[in-house]
Amino acid sequence: MMTAVITNAFSIQLNLGGRFLNKRIFLAAPFKQLMTAEQVIDSENKNLINRMIDLLESHHFVVDNAHKREDWGKNMMTPNQCTQADFQAIKNCQLFMAFPGTPASPGTHIEIGWASAFEKPIVLLLQKETTYAYLVSGLGAIGNVKYLYYEDTADCLLQIQHFLNQY
Repeated sequence: MMTAVITNAFSIQLNLGGRFLNKRIFLAAPFKQLMTAEQVIDSENKNLINRMIDLLESHHFVVDNAHKREDWGKNMMTPNQCTQADFQAIKNCQLFMAFPGTPASPGTHIEIGWASAFEKPIVLLLQKETTYAYLVSGLGAIGNVKYLYYEDTADCLLQIQHFLNQY
């Protein structure tokens, strides 16, 4: 049985069999560089992001993700709309997780900066044997950053699973 508990004007907790879904996570990843000629997210990355969302939800997170919110590119928001939506979602999340992108994704890097400025716990998903911007690699010197290094999709999901089991 699912019930909703309103705790204040801005927070709704969903009770699923005694467990509350009230931890919010913002899942960031490159957007435009993942789009196909048809202006939608390519199927491989869509599958990975969907699997990550499922994994995070199975650990009782409410996931905010622009790709899903904008229907994988089919329903793009205006620049003002997406900037405001992402800024507020990051401001309100309890955990921020991101693929910085290779090449670097300007939008994702801005979101990482917002999460850092809001002093959010940050998980950065970094592909092994890949070079990232110094300010991404060094962010842990000033913030609460966990770096998860992965080799491929399966390893990425496994690293996230291990992290969530300890979170």
